[in-house]
Amino acid sequence: MSCAICNTRKEKRFCPAVHGRICPQCCGEQREITLDCPSECPYLQQAREHEKARPLDQIDPAALFLSVEVSDRFMYEHEHLLMGLSYALAKAARADHGINDRDLLAGVSAQASSYQRLVESGLVYEQALTSTSHQRVVGELETMVKEYREAEKKHVGYSSLRDSEVLKALVFLLRLGYGRTSGRAKSRAFVDFLFAQFPAEAAVVSPEEAGSRIILP
Repeated sequence: MSCAICNTRKEKRFCPAVHGRICPQCCGEQREITLDCPSECPYLQQAREHEKARPLDQIDPAALFLSVEVSDRFMYEHEHLLMGLSYALAKAARADHGINDRDLLAGVSAQASSYQRLVESGLVYEQALTSTSHQRVVGELETMVKEYREAEKKHVGYSSLRDSEVLKALVFLLRLGYGRTSGRAKSRAFVDFLFAQFPAEAAVVSPEEAGSRIILP
């Protein structure tokens, strides 16, 4: 029988994205580009094992907010903030199964841009997002920051979290995401990385453990 995609080459493997059998060439060429590959696909998992992370110097510098310095000390001192924001991204992706890496990165980038403008000029300006997926990501991030500040007030009487610190945390996650994703249009490698850190059925872990798993994957 012929491949369900090209209808030319011989089929050799089952593709859960098309619910049919396809050839290895179409699998490799269309994976996460035209095909919505489910995370449990063994061929996708095998490809990720052999796929090298994209060097950050191959990514548009403007997308990485290179003017924002994120030191190792910052990551150590704000691991709970990083953990919370990471959890917010995982929560957004679980609520909308259509969200992929590009959606997460777009949402984080929009928030980082807003906080950068706030830090540098004091202006509060939110980008108009037409995508419901991007809106969901931004909404979860905003909710998490609000809850983080409320928790600080409850425990110490005031919130010490600065906007500049939120900006740095967002930029860290943005760079982490770009390093994790394959860059393909439908990639969910970063999404799956976050799911691995925060399994839906996982037992409760300490903040220190969860934070370390995010910072040192």
